[in-house]
Amino acid sequence: MSEECSHNCESCGKDCGERTKKSLLEKPHDGSHIKKVIGVVSGKGGVGKSLVTSLMAVMAQRAGYRAAILDADITGPSIPKEFGLHTRAESGEEGLYPVPSKTGIRVMSLNLLTEHETDPVVWRGPLIAGAVKQFWTDVIWGDVDCMFIDMPPGTGDVPLTVFQSVPVDGVIIVASPQELVGMIVEKAVNMAGMMNIPVLGLVENMSYIVCPDCGKEIHAFGESHLDEIARKHQITLTARLPIDPKLAAACDAGLIELFDGSWLDNMLNTILK
Repeated sequence: MSEECSHNCESCGKDCGERTKKSLLEKPHDGSHIKKVIGVVSGKGGVGKSLVTSLMAVMAQRAGYRAAILDADITGPSIPKEFGLHTRAESGEEGLYPVPSKTGIRVMSLNLLTEHETDPVVWRGPLIAGAVKQFWTDVIWGDVDCMFIDMPPGTGDVPLTVFQSVPVDGVIIVASPQELVGMIVEKAVNMAGMMNIPVLGLVENMSYIVCPDCGKEIHAFGESHLDEIARKHQITLTARLPIDPKLAAACDAGLIELFDGSWLDNMLNTILK
């Protein structure tokens, strides 16, 4: 460190041992008090990431926690449909307000801001990432015990923006049985590691079908490799979700809050304890 050091690293171009690493974390809105933030990620689309996000939030709300969902999947938002939300989010001088679900889960999604639910979002990456950041900084979330962030699939702009801008406590990775035997999950695990975000759990969606006649589990996509992959990456929390027509129907009807199932109970209880 030079004797002439002003201790103001922002105005100094010299590289020295005293230079402090500037945090990229953004402050939430002054009206937001969020205790825990959990990201729900996947290596590719169509594996049930939004479903897992919704189920975790519903279960947390049922358990007495104040839950919220930040829908970061800007170009493919499905959270409002699963909760049957069709009203537009309201704004005031202080900021933007999330839309409450029937049971009080606070939701913010781009679909709650567009004039029509079917309006496409034809934006480039930086604009999409900026919108997600504003969902954190400009939305008045209030008191939230646990926020679940529904990430877009992959390892692009938005996941990077979220990991750098939002104090994420950990992520849950969602995969299908086919993904678990490939390198897709490993990419998601490695990205979390690069960003120093712990992987809290691994969910295998579409893991099996329960025969309606005998109750036997049928592995339509082959035998599960969940435990094997979890051991490889030292992930202690795992869960398996079945292919359930009733669950799919509840999502389509906007009635996800009425679902009945205990597949994710242990994961939620361990994460929130």
